[in-house]
Amino acid sequence: MIAIVKSEFNQKVTSGLLDGCLSSFKKNGIQMQQIDIYEVPGAFELPAKIKFLASSNKKYKAIIALGCIIKGETDHYHYISDAVANGIMSVTLEINNEFPKIIFGVLTCQNKELAYARSNNNFKKNKGAEAAHTTLKLLDL
Repeated sequence: MIAIVKSEFNQKVTSGLLDGCLSSFKKNGIQMQQIDIYEVPGAFELPAKIKFLASSNKKYKAIIALGCIIKGETDHYHYISDAVANGIMSVTLEINNEFPKIIFGVLTCQNKELAYARSNNNFKKNKGAEAAHTTLKLLDL
């Protein structure tokens, strides 16, 4: 089983990431019944949900984080980007190469245009599709 944890914030972008991820899995023979999708309000909540899934439920071989943080006019972008990246890395190191594998599919972009370019229907550039590909490589599927 694979879990995908998707941020609801920046919905257009994160939905595009999810579409790319699911499309890549489908192309590689992964059935929807093998995937559970969870949503959290924003990127800041991703590490906590991932930690909960990784520690309380041993049914997942991989957990993919999908989110998007876009730079605005304040320093908020830097704090959230750092907190999310460090939080997910902390969970990854805590499980110490055991299952589940944690895959980082969180965009940190300077503007909306860059975020849209990395989450659109061009699955060669879609970072959600890339996260699925990384998952398949880590699980050797």
